Formats: sequence, C-alpha cells, structure tokens
Amino acid sequence: MALPLKGEETHLRDYLRVLHKRRWLALGTFSAVVVGTVIWTFAQTPVYEGAVKVLIDREPPRVVNIQEVQPNDSSSLDYYQTQYEIIKSRPVIARAIESQGLVRRMPRLAKANDPVASLLRVVKVEPKRNTRLVDIKVQDPDPQLAADVANGIAKAYARYNLESKLLSTREALVWLSENMNELKAKVQDSEVALQKYREKAGIVGMEQQRNITGQKMMDLNRAFLEAQAQRLAVESRLKELAPLVKGNVQSGLLLTSKDNPLLQKLIADYSNLEVDLSKALRTYKEKHPEVLKIQSQMDQVQERMRAEIQAALKSVEAEYRVAKGREDSLAGRIEQVKREALDLNDKEIQYSALSRETSSNQQLYDVVLKRVKETGLSGGLETNNIRIVEDALVPNVPVRPRPLLNIALALVVGVMLGAGLAFFLEYFDNTIKTPEEVERYLGLTTLGVVPLFVPRKA
Repeated sequence: MALPLKGEETHLRDYLRVLHKRRWLALGTFSAVVVGTVIWTFAQTPVYEGAVKVLIDREPPRVVNIQEVQPNDSSSLDYYQTQYEIIKSRPVIARAIESQGLVRRMPRLAKANDPVASLLRVVKVEPKRNTRLVDIKVQDPDPQLAADVANGIAKAYARYNLESKLLSTREALVWLSENMNELKAKVQDSEVALQKYREKAGIVGMEQQRNITGQKMMDLNRAFLEAQAQRLAVESRLKELAPLVKGNVQSGLLLTSKDNPLLQKLIADYSNLEVDLSKALRTYKEKHPEVLKIQSQMDQVQERMRAEIQAALKSVEAEYRVAKGREDSLAGRIEQVKREALDLNDKEIQYSALSRETSSNQQLYDVVLKRVKETGLSGGLETNNIRIVEDALVPNVPVRPRPLLNIALALVVGVMLGAGLAFFLEYFDNTIKTPEEVERYLGLTTLGVVPLFVPRKA
C-alpha cells in the first residue's frame, strides 16, 4: 500500500512511487498491447480503395430548346439524396456486377446468397460538400478490382439514369400518340358539326352577315326618317287645305297656291275683278248691270278656285296615303330586320360555341402534335445529367490497415492501460509490505525485521 492516508496531501512522488512499485505490471501490459497490435496489424490483409468522381448536373445539356418529359427538380436537397440512394440501388449494383463479371472475379460474391447485398458492404457514396460532385468508393484486397468495380458502378449508374429518361420518353410518346389520335378525331368531328350548322343556318360569313345586317338597319332607319318627314309635310299641307274647302276660299290662298300655277292665275284674276268692282261701285249703284256682271265674274272665279282647291286636296290626300304607306312599309321592314338581327345573334351564339370548340380542339391537337415531335426528337438525343468527371485509378497505398496509426494508438492505449492497471491494483491492495509502511500507516516504531524462511522438505 503506497497511497497516502486519508487527510494527507497527495504528491506527484506518491504516484511515481506506485508506478515504480508496479513497474513490471505496467511494462508487461504496455508491451502486450503494443506487440499484440503490431502482430494484428501486419497479419491483416491490405485493403485498397478505388474512388470514381461523378458530377450530377441540375439538368442535362440542351442541344435543342425542348423541355424534358421527366423534368428534374434538382434544386431541392431530396433530389440529390435520392440520387445517392439510386447509386446503391439493386438495379445499378446488379448491372455493375454483370458488366464487370464480378461473380467470376470475386469468389465471395459467387458464394453469397445475395451478391448485390454482399457487394454493397464495400461500397460507399460520399458527396462533396457545397458541390454537385460525389465520390463512389469501393474497397477490396485487389487494387485493380477495387478500381474496376468503382468505375463499373459509376457507368452503370449513368446508363441507368439515361435509360430511365429514355423509358419515360418512350412511355410519354406512346401516351401522346394515343391522345393525338383521339384529338384528331375530335377536331374532325367538331369541324363537320360546324360545317353542318353553317349549311343549316345559311351562314356564309358571320362577320360579313353581321355587317350586312347592320348596314341594312342603318339604311332602313335613314329611309324611315325621310318617309316620316315626308308624311308629316304632306299631313301639314292636308291640314291647311281641308278648311279651305269648307270655309272661306280667300284664307290661306297665298300658302296653298305656291305650287299651283292655275290657282295663282285665278287669284290674280280675282284680284283684278276686285279692282274693277271697286271702280264700278264708285260710278254705278250696286244693282247696276255692270256691277252685277263683275260680281258674277268674281263668283265664277271663286268657284273655279274652290274646285282647284278640291282637286289639290284630293292630290295631297293621295300623296299622304302614299307617304303613310311607305312609312308603314319601312317600319315593318325595320321590324323584320330587327328580327333577322336577333335570329342572327342566336345563330351566332351557337356558331361561336361550335367555333370555339373546333378552335380549342385544334389548338390542343397542335400542342400535342408539337409535343409528340419534340418528345420523339428528345428521345433520339441521348443527353444525360450524370457525367463521370474522374475515373478511378488503381490505388498504390492500402486504406487499411494503417500501421503507423495503429502503432501510435497502441502506444497511447498501452501506457494508459498499464498505468491504470497499476493504480487499480494498488487501490485495492491493503497489505503492508515494508517497515516504512508500518511506521506510516500504524504509527509504530519498527524494532526489527523477521525474514520469511521457507522450511526445507526432509
């Protein structure tokens, strides 16, 4: 027991005393750890690592400006995580085993129940931080085989990615072709329906017919307004002439005689007779034959004027009937054109619906046809967003075992384990082995030491 008593201060020399006391145990433990590690290190089979560098682009280089059928959402992190899992997927590894003939070259794969799972144990996928690069690493005792397997997996992954895109393109092309035939039939049916309706409704050109109807309505309205103005003018003349037939002929003669030369002559004759009558009355009495003669002539002129006014009235009445009939005819014609316009609007609604359907089907068909051509073209362009940047080279230095590192660790562990074991045993050792320990732990003075004698056998 070399440790200090309870309550005593611990010094470095106490620990050194323990190590010196247990030096052979510590040295033995240290030597066992170091020697065992050296033997284990050099007994291990060297393992080499082949690494191939692959670039996963956001999208493949575009030869033509055509959108892919299967777009890559490469901006998200899960896209790259998905690609890392695809690299280690069964289809990719199985293709690499087949292409490289690994079942024949790696005996452990031939013995394994699942060659893919057996190979995956030595495959690592390590993405490069803040880049789109990823290392595919394979470890094997054969350096050439490690490089070949890494290259084989990278090529299998690139080919698998390309074939997946081409398969999606082919499936999309089949689907688009089927839909294109259906859309083509719809376009033809809608065009036939539009043509039948055009023939049934007698539509030559909707815009042209609308313009014709509008122009016809404008012409009829203009003619109706003219006929109405003419009828009102004739009606005004008729109202002027009607009182003259029944009343005094002299009233309103100036207004009614403007367009009648005979009536103007009669008015002039009547005025002259009035002048003659005035002269005769200054000379003769009212019953004088000369006066009576003039008055008789005036009565005759007045009757002729009344007869002429009656004839003019009949003429104006006939003109009024004609104007009224023309006005009514134009009004009826306007109503007919209105009905035609409303009927044309109804036809236009149906025609527009059929025309929109035809146009929509045609546009959809054109889009699908364009997409079919683009898809067929993109299917012929083997563009890939996966590229092998650097092939795996045959490694010259094994990745394990690492002798220097193992020996350095063995030295550290050996020292710690030896010292720890020495202190551990000293802690549980409660025996007194020297006179100094008697004086130290028991506080007694040593009078002498009795050696331990081993009796001899008789």
